[in-house]
Amino acid sequence: MLVLGIDPGTAVTGYGLVRQQGSRLTLVGCGGIRTAARQPAPDKLRTIYEALLELMGRYRPACAAVESLFFARNVRSALTLGQARGVALLAAVQRGLPIFEYAPREVKAAVTGYGSAEKEQVRGMVTRLLRLPDLPASLDATDALALAICHCHGAGGGQGRRLLASRRGVRAGRAAWRALKVP
Repeated sequence: MLVLGIDPGTAVTGYGLVRQQGSRLTLVGCGGIRTAARQPAPDKLRTIYEALLELMGRYRPACAAVESLFFARNVRSALTLGQARGVALLAAVQRGLPIFEYAPREVKAAVTGYGSAEKEQVRGMVTRLLRLPDLPASLDATDALALAICHCHGAGGGQGRRLLASRRGVRAGRAAWRALKVP
């Protein structure tokens, strides 16, 4: 099973592809989708969306694992993160992927055994679990890999909340958008 982990962000959206064969986990690919700092928000979202669609088309993952929303002190940051997350969810739904969401503490606990682990601890364990010669280049890619690993560890046990999008609902949404008449 090939799992795509997505760590949404408007500056950098991390992605990680992990293949699970039995109990063995293998890195297929990881990286970050970067947007220009001065790029308008709608263009950033389009960049993220198109890059994710291209990744999903090229690798054909079985499912996507995304971090669930969490409460943030900075409302503006939470809103922009929500927009990037929405674009990632839309891309996965349009590719027909089942989507699973995990809380940050759940991901840390699955990867390190401790729900309050620091980012560097998560990075070290991702490196060990995937038997990588070096640390992943970015923390965004590390977080995305951790999401994929979390899903692989819990996929058989029903962990994670599956976000449902029926084919009928997707078709109805598309039809509603086409019917909208913009002056």
